[in-house]
Amino acid sequence: MTALPHQPRPNGPGRRLPDTQQGMRRRNLSRVMYTVSAEGPLSRAAVASHIGLTRAAVSTLVDELIRAGLLEELGPERPGRVGRPGSALAVSGHGPAGIGAEVGVDHLAVCAVDLRGSVRARAVRHGTNRGRSAERVAGELTELVHRVVAEAERDGLWAAGLAVAVPGLVAGDGSTVVRAPNLDWQDTDLAALLPSDLPPAVDNEANFGGLAELWLGPSAPRDFLHVSAEIGIGAAVVVDGRLLRGSRGFAGELGHVPVWPEGPRCPCGGRGCLEQYAGEEAVLRAAGLQPGEDGVHLLSERAAAGDQRVRNALREAGTALGIALTGAVNLLDPESVVLGGALAGLAPWLLPSLEGELARRTAGPACPVTVSELGSDGPLLGAAHSVVRHVLDDPAGFARRP
Repeated sequence: MTALPHQPRPNGPGRRLPDTQQGMRRRNLSRVMYTVSAEGPLSRAAVASHIGLTRAAVSTLVDELIRAGLLEELGPERPGRVGRPGSALAVSGHGPAGIGAEVGVDHLAVCAVDLRGSVRARAVRHGTNRGRSAERVAGELTELVHRVVAEAERDGLWAAGLAVAVPGLVAGDGSTVVRAPNLDWQDTDLAALLPSDLPPAVDNEANFGGLAELWLGPSAPRDFLHVSAEIGIGAAVVVDGRLLRGSRGFAGELGHVPVWPEGPRCPCGGRGCLEQYAGEEAVLRAAGLQPGEDGVHLLSERAAAGDQRVRNALREAGTALGIALTGAVNLLDPESVVLGGALAGLAPWLLPSLEGELARRTAGPACPVTVSELGSDGPLLGAAHSVVRHVLDDPAGFARRP
């Protein structure tokens, strides 16, 4: 397998390369890849028009990308255009694939995404990871990674890199989980426990969820606050199309914002944190239900059936979310708040009280709240697509393997 260059914190296209002739060529290769990926299928002439290079220059770049297995020709463009039809170009459905993985409190998941953005292989293991050693969890995750990579290779793909989403604070080295209270992990070098033949880039699951929304959401704004939840609650702050990470990379810990300072003790060491009122287990307890596998589905099912205790618990969770989000909205003034992860499936019962708190407490006009179409898949897809975007950023580094 080919390792992902160790840059665990991708934000988007245009990773800066040296201002040399070689650097310019690599940047232009990237521009061609991003253009065909976003707008294709396109002819060489159309690509040249989009990026402002001559047709001869683009043709040379395209030929190189075809030889590398990153672009492919689909045949003549559709009829109806003036002049001689060119050959339509598309990103390859074979070749490099991004491998994304997610460590959840109650599951592990891995998927392979091709350059077209299609999920080509996937594996999931359900079961709690809380209280289990990082070594055991990493061993099971490695098995899933190898299974997905093998399936992808049978389909004509090869692993361009691995990115792993975790529910905790991740150090700037993209390797060490500094603290994951809901897993009971601290100062854990997760990357060192995962496949040595495919060195991983590790990041917070909410960050990957926010990036997935930015990259894949049908109408994602450039400035938004993405809130995701499983057992815990995290957030990603996207400003002008880039992830806001903070000085140590720990920005977005919404779940540990105090809602009621003298409330229940939280695993983080604080009291009255948002997770104690709006996390999955907290809502299940408030609804009189036992925490267990697929608690969100159970809550949604009971709420839809009219269970008043469940609906009350979700209304109170929405109130707590609204209180916590008010500070962030007043401070950052985002275009919108996006509910993702498990929260997306509970939105019909969370939104009324959440929006009511925002409208009542926000200094300016109420911030619109939308629901992610990616749902609980956001972090996993964000991880896989971060690898895909590394390929698009520097396609010369990911040529077809011999």
